[in-house]
Amino acid sequence: MNKNEQPTDLKLLDKFLVTLSNIFKVIRPSLIAIGVGLTFGFIIMLIFNASGAFQGLITLLSGGLGSGIKVLGDILLHASPIILTGVALVVAFKTGLFNIGASGQMIVAGYVAVHVGVLWNLPAPLHWIVALLFGTLAGAIWGAIPGILKAFTNTNEVVSSIMLNYIGTFLAVFLVKANVYNGATAKSLNIQSSAELPGFGQLFGNSKVNIGILIAIGVAVLVYYLFKKTTFGYELKASGFNRDASRYAGMNAKRNIVLSMLISGAIVGLGGAIQFLVIGTNIGTTYDLLPQGFDGISVALLGLTDPIGSIFAGTFLSYIRQGGFYMQVNGFPQQIIDIIIAVIVYTTSISVAIQLFFKHLKNKKLTKLVESPDIEGGSEKWHW
Repeated sequence: MNKNEQPTDLKLLDKFLVTLSNIFKVIRPSLIAIGVGLTFGFIIMLIFNASGAFQGLITLLSGGLGSGIKVLGDILLHASPIILTGVALVVAFKTGLFNIGASGQMIVAGYVAVHVGVLWNLPAPLHWIVALLFGTLAGAIWGAIPGILKAFTNTNEVVSSIMLNYIGTFLAVFLVKANVYNGATAKSLNIQSSAELPGFGQLFGNSKVNIGILIAIGVAVLVYYLFKKTTFGYELKASGFNRDASRYAGMNAKRNIVLSMLISGAIVGLGGAIQFLVIGTNIGTTYDLLPQGFDGISVALLGLTDPIGSIFAGTFLSYIRQGGFYMQVNGFPQQIIDIIIAVIVYTTSISVAIQLFFKHLKNKKLTKLVESPDIEGGSEKWHW
C-alpha cells in the first residue's frame, strides 16, 4: 500500500465529516433562526413571569414529552397536515408563485372529506380512501383557480388566493350547516368509523396518530424526486426562475403556472382531508381561517424551501406547539409560541434576503469585471 494512501476506514470517516459539514452549512440559517426565536420567547417569559420562565422554557423544549409517550403520537398527528401544507408552499415557491390560499384550500378539502365520511355509506378501507381522494381533488380545484387567473389574466395570485381563503371558509361553514351540522356542538357531525384513517396509536399510548404522517413523508419525498429528477420538475423551476426565458426555450409557462398551483392545492387538500378524517376532529361553524394554512409558510421557509426540509420543520413546529400547550401549567399563555414562530420566520427571511443581496452584489461585480476591457499596448486584457 502507498504510504500516502489512507486506509478505507479513514476515507469513509473523512467523507462522512465533509457530508456532515455540508449539511450543517445548509441548515445553519434555520438553526440560528430557531435560536433567536427561542431566546426572544425566553425574554418575554422573564418579563411576565420571571420565577417560572426557566421551567416554562424547559417544558417548551421538551415538547411536553414528560407527560408520556402519548404526547409523541399527538405531535406526529398534528405534524401531518402542517408538513403537507409546507410541501405545497414549496411547490409554489419553486415555480415563482406564492400560494397564500392554503387555508381556503384546506377547509374546502376538509369539508368534502367530512361530507363523504358522514353521508356516504361505504365499507372500509374504500370509505376513507374515497374521502381522501375527493378531499385532495377539492383542494386541487380550489388551488387551480388563482393559477388560472394568474396565467391568463395576470391577476396577482396573492390577492386572488387571499380572497379565496374567505370564500372557501364561508362556503364550508354554509355547507356544514346545510348538510352535516351537529346542533349539540355547533360543529360538523363525527365521520363514520369506516371513514377514519387507520391508526397505530397503540404504539403511542392510545394516541389518535394515524397513517397521515406516513402519507405526508411519502408526498414530501415524491415532490423532492419531482424537482430533482424529472423533466417536468425542471420545467416548473425554470418557469419560476425566468418565465420569459423558459417560454423562449419552448416551455408552456401558462400551463406550468396552472399545474403548479393545482399540485400545490392538491397537496394542501390532502392535508385538509387527513386533518379531519379523525373521529372527534370536527369542522367548526365560526368564520375563522384555519391557522394550519399559514403554518405552511413558516414550515416552507424554515425548511429552506425544500420538501425534505419541510418534514423536519413541520415536525419541529408541531413539537413546540405541543410544548406550548403544556407550558400553560407554568402560567404562560399558548400565544407565546406564535410569537416565537413569528420571530423564527422573520429571522429566516432576513437571513435569506441578506444572502441573496450579497450574492447579487458578487454577481454584479463579476459581470462588471468581465465586461470591462483594459487596453494596454493595443491589446485587450480581460479582468476575471
